[in-house]
Amino acid sequence: MNVRGSLFLCLTLCLLLFCGTAYSQDSIISVRMLTYNIRHGAGTDDVVDLDRQAAVIQSANVEVVGLQEVDSCVKRSGYIPEAAILAEKLGMYSTFGAAIPLTSGKYGVAILSKEPPLTVHHYPLPGEEKRTLLVCEFQEYVFATTHLALEEENRLASLSIILEEAQSWGDKPFFVCGDWNDEPTSTLIKTMKKNGFVMLNYPTSITSAYYTFPAGKPNRIIDYIASFGKVFRSVRKRQVLNEPVASDHRPVLVEVRMNSYTTGIDDINDSEDLNDPNDLNGQIFSLDGRKLSGVPSKGLYITNGKKLLKQ
Repeated sequence: MNVRGSLFLCLTLCLLLFCGTAYSQDSIISVRMLTYNIRHGAGTDDVVDLDRQAAVIQSANVEVVGLQEVDSCVKRSGYIPEAAILAEKLGMYSTFGAAIPLTSGKYGVAILSKEPPLTVHHYPLPGEEKRTLLVCEFQEYVFATTHLALEEENRLASLSIILEEAQSWGDKPFFVCGDWNDEPTSTLIKTMKKNGFVMLNYPTSITSAYYTFPAGKPNRIIDYIASFGKVFRSVRKRQVLNEPVASDHRPVLVEVRMNSYTTGIDDINDSEDLNDPNDLNGQIFSLDGRKLSGVPSKGLYITNGKKLLKQ
């Protein structure tokens, strides 16, 4: 074999080795997530008791939780910041997203997480009672939660906002959860699927084991966890937790396996803000090292050997 042939063979072997290890077992991660409508802390007995709901979340052993119907300093729940208190009980971080003012406080949704968010985004959604979409970016994925309106026209109008947000994150895994006040056969869910969302909380064949509401004797699914695009490798677990008293909804647990988004970038410097246009002179890469064709609309990315944060 001549020198050129030897070099070609070596190069080919190196490429094969790289491709075979680029997504090795070390770069595959599992993420456990929960969605839970906590009914402002009140159980089916109308007693506000965050200890019960904290125990439910604790038992699920999740990385991130989307909460709906969360009070912050509202009279009916004792003027307490519910998301912050739950986070303290669980040893997690809390991010609250207000939808409406309510009796000297606020009412909305929240995200609890084991790691602090890199960025937080908050978007108003339509409804006779105003709604909101809360989005937290983490190192490996983006997680959002919302409580959609009772009126179908407003739920469908909200979908365009949710879809635009999901698309804006490019290749970064995007998950959205919540109480969506609609069933799997609805126009909303069918439209979400047509636009690239994958419902993770139930398989193709739905049984009563996946019903979420009402908590005492569930007879339908209105609580969901979905991904945008097939960003996961497999769903390891999907379960509606058997909790009939702590709230009028049952919590939904999903565990997914996916390729790590940040493998191999531990040596990148600390984040900098992308307000300086000079920072954009270099090539732009996603956190997994893939070259991007343009400047991302938001999130944490790499250029000139540095992590860059754009909000």
